[in-house]
Amino acid sequence: MSCGDKHKRPPVLVLCGPTASGKTGLAVRLAKHLPVEIVSADSRQVYRQMDIGTAKPSPEELSAVPHHLIDVVDPAENFTAGDFCRLGRDALFDIRKRERVPLVVGGTGLYIQALLYGLVDVPAGDADLRSLLLREEQEKGEGALLRRLQSVDPILAARLAPGDLVRIVRGLEVYELSGRRLSDVQAEHAGQGSPYRVITLGLNMDREALYRRIDARVWQMLEAGLVQEVESLLRKGYSPSCKALQTIGYREIIQFIHGNLSLEEAVRLIQRDTRRYAKRQLTWFNKVKSIIWLDSFGEFAKILKLIDSFFNAA
Repeated sequence: MSCGDKHKRPPVLVLCGPTASGKTGLAVRLAKHLPVEIVSADSRQVYRQMDIGTAKPSPEELSAVPHHLIDVVDPAENFTAGDFCRLGRDALFDIRKRERVPLVVGGTGLYIQALLYGLVDVPAGDADLRSLLLREEQEKGEGALLRRLQSVDPILAARLAPGDLVRIVRGLEVYELSGRRLSDVQAEHAGQGSPYRVITLGLNMDREALYRRIDARVWQMLEAGLVQEVESLLRKGYSPSCKALQTIGYREIIQFIHGNLSLEEAVRLIQRDTRRYAKRQLTWFNKVKSIIWLDSFGEFAKILKLIDSFFNAA
């Protein structure tokens, strides 16, 4: 199997899909057969000290194959798709220099898109406008900004949950500052070529089976010490309001720690919101027509054959 001539577009393997679909396990298994290094495309695994709630690869999995873009910033630091694109492309270049092949693994579609195709050309953020929008959400209640986004950019709004204020506000910012819908800009950008030669494999399974895996994983996180992980972060002085700790799993456990939720209710909310997140991930990935959808548990031989054909077609 050749990694391809250096003058051709370098090959990149992508393994995507919803949370709990088995991406990490399959990636490590593939690394036993292929000359790959893994580039994590997960918007939360970039944060140090947030291991259990983000379902990071285990120490054994991390030692089995080189991983990149895991544990790169502290929870209080801001990390954007632009940061991921920059660091991710550096990682792709370094992996290529070692004559290895990057295997991009994750469920954050925006990060994968940014890495492979670059970022869309939209106005920079406006701090004053952002403050006004966030104040509107606070005054009118959760969902107010999402409803506003639905009126100007329904395609983008359909991908987002009411609590995803970062992306909701960004969509409204782009519309207010440019008069263009962010979903239109993203669609135009998606038609552009990539500097890489890519094969994208998507993992999926029966929806009910996926939801059962999600529900079971939440209990596994509790057993692994999720509450203790969150308590440790709070003791170290990280604010409950920082972006990283307002994500699924962390925000609910913080409410439990503060006495605002029972543990059973926190678990129920984490399971519910994770299932909803998986549904949004699938909505995003289903729009990417180049994805080859597979069952990670029953098609390993087929996956190897697809990858081999990809390399041989270079």
